[in-house]
Amino acid sequence: MADKKVAEQYYAPPPKLGKWEGFRTFLWNSETSQCLGRTGSSWAKILFFYVCFYAALVGFFAAMLAVFWQTLDMQMPKFQLDSSLIGSNPGLGFRPTPPEYGNVESTLIWYKASDNGNVGIWTKLIDEYLKLHTAYSQPEDNRVDCSFKNPPPEGKVCKVPLDELGRCTKENQYSFKAKKPCIFLKLNKIFNWVPDVYNTSTNLPEKMPQDLKEHIKAKEVSKETDMVWVSCGGENPADNEHIGAIQYYPRRGFPAYYFPYKNIDGYLPPVVAVYFEEPKTGVLINIECRAWARNIHYDRAERRGSVHFELMID
Repeated sequence: MADKKVAEQYYAPPPKLGKWEGFRTFLWNSETSQCLGRTGSSWAKILFFYVCFYAALVGFFAAMLAVFWQTLDMQMPKFQLDSSLIGSNPGLGFRPTPPEYGNVESTLIWYKASDNGNVGIWTKLIDEYLKLHTAYSQPEDNRVDCSFKNPPPEGKVCKVPLDELGRCTKENQYSFKAKKPCIFLKLNKIFNWVPDVYNTSTNLPEKMPQDLKEHIKAKEVSKETDMVWVSCGGENPADNEHIGAIQYYPRRGFPAYYFPYKNIDGYLPPVVAVYFEEPKTGVLINIECRAWARNIHYDRAERRGSVHFELMID
């Protein structure tokens, strides 16, 4: 009988506590010296385990990251040209692109020449782009003056002259106000890519515009033909009727001495200003500009080796 009473006392359920009493007991149980259901020694053991576990985990990932960094060169990509995702076919870009508040996929340059505010939006976009080319002005600047006879020495890069842009200057509002806008072209950078240029008037592509062929032939005399040439025109016969005459500043292409791109400090890609002399106003003109070199492959459908934009002047 006594053993039965002892068993009943041993298996007696804990007293029922209210919600607040139960929560307070969970926080600190003075009878068992438990905090949040664990004693001090139990907390010490589990904290020690997790400290060791996460220290080992951090150490493992740090070691893997250190090994990974040893395989990288911060001055050049590991995969280049055809072995890279970018490939070896540089793309052609244009500036100004439509403002950010518009459709990001839009290629329409549409402005009202009589509206100074509207003109200012577009010219400001060009100012911001060309600002990069004038940012380097310290004595330790790594840029030098280059020419076809004087390419940049090892470790140096060529300056991009902005004093030979004809009517395409900031002071002239890039001729937007005069309804003769200047659109700037740039060739996308690909590390270690060297253009295979058309530097003679022989064996030129059959589809190359005739005026560009004549231009190359004229430049042979001065031996200034080591260029990635550029041509712009309407995409369709109707566009060609409306586009008018075109001029290029400072040259009709990108001089070969700007290549290859080697990620040298201070490097900036060259620009070509395309000056539309008499584009028809009030008409949407589809324009395609193309870069010409033997190793620049052209595909209009995929926009390879060329760039498309629309021009509309009110």
